Amino acid sequence: MSRFTPDSDDLAHATRLRRRLHRNPELSGREAGTARLIAAEMRASGADEVLTGLGGHGVAAVFGTGPGRRVLIRAELDALPIPEETGAAHASEVPGVAHLCGHDGHMAILVALARALGRDRPDGAAILLFQPAEEDGAGARAVLADPRTAGLRPDLVVSLHNLPGLPLGHVSLAAGPMACASRGMRVRLKGRAAHASQPETGVSPRMAVVDLLQSLPALGSEAPFPDDDFALVTVARVAMGQKAFGVSPGEAEVWATLRCLHDDRMAALVRRAETLVRKAAAAAGVTPAIDYQEVFSAATNHPAAVAALRGALDDLGVAHGPTGQPWRPSEDFGLLSRLGPAAMLFLGSGQLQPPLHDPQFDFPDALIAHGAAIWARLIERDQST
Repeated sequence: MSRFTPDSDDLAHATRLRRRLHRNPELSGREAGTARLIAAEMRASGADEVLTGLGGHGVAAVFGTGPGRRVLIRAELDALPIPEETGAAHASEVPGVAHLCGHDGHMAILVALARALGRDRPDGAAILLFQPAEEDGAGARAVLADPRTAGLRPDLVVSLHNLPGLPLGHVSLAAGPMACASRGMRVRLKGRAAHASQPETGVSPRMAVVDLLQSLPALGSEAPFPDDDFALVTVARVAMGQKAFGVSPGEAEVWATLRCLHDDRMAALVRRAETLVRKAAAAAGVTPAIDYQEVFSAATNHPAAVAALRGALDDLGVAHGPTGQPWRPSEDFGLLSRLGPAAMLFLGSGQLQPPLHDPQFDFPDALIAHGAAIWARLIERDQST
């Protein structure tokens, strides 16, 4: 146990807060109420400095002002646009929005830790960052663009994400690739509408859509995940024309998610996908337009950061191994490696737990103590390195 380990009162308080956050979820970029609550918790815990409005609604609390190592620990503020079906007493009270990824639990872990840090400062500093807009990939980039972030000066940057399927409290951790680069590619095809009885008088995007539905997924590699050459293209949405039987369509949209383990592979995949779009559009006689949304860089765990985490886990006797890393989903935590050596671990939330983003997912409160203990030991251990 570390001198920064939360006590039973800290954990009970964090559990109540977790359920309050769960009842009041906010979407990416709209986390104003969540941020106010978190900032108030950090001030009540006695943080030496609390920054608000980082990259939108981000909050950073600094505990410790002396010389020494500075550890930044990141959690996320945002929820998902998915209706909840848990039936829990603390279920979301916001229609169509819910904490189904466990960000409420990640915040609660840092709140419990903050209360302990308020009683006993580290020799250097512990920086608790509550990042906005992780789910859409905009948050880390916005936080980095905020000039105040540079002043945090961390020597080590870490985070955790709960992971269903792993035993409760078991840790997945490995150096190297941690999460995929991905981006949402939106293709708009513009032709000319016509009467359905005379489609030949218009220019339909139909054949371009048919082409792209086959050619875009075919860009995926035969290399199995997690081979370095792994690539996956998933068609996510197709829309064409109006909801009218009397009109031959003149416009269409195709949405596809591009996914790779490395940023350089993503750049090559984007070039190939754009070439296919232009070719299909030219063959159909329509005009293409391409834009990108929810752009995530690849996340890679730095060996030095992984070594620090492994040391803390070993000190605590926490079971850990590489199983579970890397994973196919994306995480904008990778961008925070620009601040210093960075690594994310996965903390098992139970083998029978519903998957992340599932309408029946609910972060297990028992995991708050596990996560807080890991961070407490890391901070104490880091003082001597």
